[in-house]
Amino acid sequence: MSIRFLLAAGAALLLAAGASAQSAAPLVVGVTVGPHAQIGEVAQRVAERDGLAVKLVEFSDFIQPNAALDAGEVDVNIYQHRPFLEAQNRARGYRLAPVAGAVVQQMGVYSRRHASLQDLPVGAKVAIPNDPTNGARALLVLQAAGLIQLKPGVTVEASPFDIAENPRKIKIIEIEAAQLAHSLADVDAAAVNSAYAIPAGLSPAKDALALESADAPFAVVVIAAREDRRDDPRIARFVKAYQSDEVKDFVAKQFPGAYTTSW
Repeated sequence: MSIRFLLAAGAALLLAAGASAQSAAPLVVGVTVGPHAQIGEVAQRVAERDGLAVKLVEFSDFIQPNAALDAGEVDVNIYQHRPFLEAQNRARGYRLAPVAGAVVQQMGVYSRRHASLQDLPVGAKVAIPNDPTNGARALLVLQAAGLIQLKPGVTVEASPFDIAENPRKIKIIEIEAAQLAHSLADVDAAAVNSAYAIPAGLSPAKDALALESADAPFAVVVIAAREDRRDDPRIARFVKAYQSDEVKDFVAKQFPGAYTTSW
């Protein structure tokens, strides 16, 4: 038996062992604290019952989950809509891609001072997320509610500079998304993503003075992966576990009027 044959055989065994180890390694899933973590725990149980080990890693903001995904610290993450993912790819040079739909979460406008948006005074302070994508999302919700009018043709890239009509002279205050629910004591109203509204005790169905349409481009959360890892068979197995009847039933019972499923 030649040395060349032994070396080739050894290399083949090492590759096979590496592939086997990767397939046996837990799939690391990044989620934001709150509803996405709770839903992730159910998907984790379903996946592990089917033989796929899953490790959940929780994040408290919207920036770190994609940084961790790009760095390979997590295999997939679940918290963002497609426009935010695409904006992050452009801004930070990531190569991340959606692999499946997760839940539908609508942005709402909330207030602890006023019973309706019609009660907002002239010069009211309205807080929106300070990241460009979700800031645009909030402005579109405010426009749909009749509070402002954006320049013609401006949609998912809207900024406060694109406000063409503002009859109540509303003052737009930009705040980190995770802090918006806590800002309600200091502003007249705030546009809050459901992922942060629900942990703060706000019900999109009952408390929102205006609610984003469920078919808006920002409403569907995606399961995202790195482009060079999206074909990892463990991801397909996890997606199947996530998009299961057990997860659908949990979302319906745990978050009625707040979240629906995209499948």
